[in-house]
Amino acid sequence: MKAVSDTKSIRQFDIQDLLRIMERLRDPSDGCPWDKKQTLTSVIPHTLEECYELVDAIEQGDLPHVAEELGDVLFQVIFYSELGRELGAFDFNAVVDGIARKLLRRHPHVFADGAIEGRVLTSITTEEVKVNWESIKRKERGPQNSLGSLGDVPRALPALSRAQKLQKRAATVGFDWQDIDSVVGKLEEELSEFQQAASQSSTEGMSEELGDLIFSAVNVARHLGFDAEKLLRRANEKFEARFNHMETAALAEGSSLNEESTAQMEARWQSAKTKD
Repeated sequence: MKAVSDTKSIRQFDIQDLLRIMERLRDPSDGCPWDKKQTLTSVIPHTLEECYELVDAIEQGDLPHVAEELGDVLFQVIFYSELGRELGAFDFNAVVDGIARKLLRRHPHVFADGAIEGRVLTSITTEEVKVNWESIKRKERGPQNSLGSLGDVPRALPALSRAQKLQKRAATVGFDWQDIDSVVGKLEEELSEFQQAASQSSTEGMSEELGDLIFSAVNVARHLGFDAEKLLRRANEKFEARFNHMETAALAEGSSLNEESTAQMEARWQSAKTKD
């Protein structure tokens, strides 16, 4: 069967076009076989991948690629919205309405009386914004939240991000260290407990204490205002760059790392560090 195509348009596509494209992709009769098979849960891995690709493009400073990846992330929202519409649960307009209302509700220092054009003339600090934001979120969760203060922290978050989110949420009810010295002291305590488990050759103990040590390291990052996930990504990139330098240097000398001694590789590592 010959495909029928529209006359090429020179106008810029808009959100309504994208919604229609999604409908066509899911059309039971002549849509895309892959898109028609998808469900809310089956799309999840693709959503995570697209979000990570967007973050990578931003961190690389590749602005044209950022625009492309933003489009991919937007398409994930469109995809879920179409699936929700088909299930009779929600549609794209409901998604937009929900986020608009949430933003108006959570920014009373900007939108007077919750109106888009309502203006607040008094100033407010960033710290006051954070305090008010958490207060509003607690009210939204309500006192009847059977899951407790931590119940709605997404389990699908990367482990470092979720640890930081759990710590931050616990801090909103006063469960937190009061100064950085106390947090570092806890980190040192966890390191000591790990070393004790290691000295006893306790696999189970080392595993548990190492987890506690990592969790405490995340807490240090949070108290210093750092994002633990971002810190580890940077550390990964630094290691990757140094290791690549080591391999390149070895190849340039007619060697390879797997043929070299520990001392030789250490020398190459120290050389790579000078290239940072």
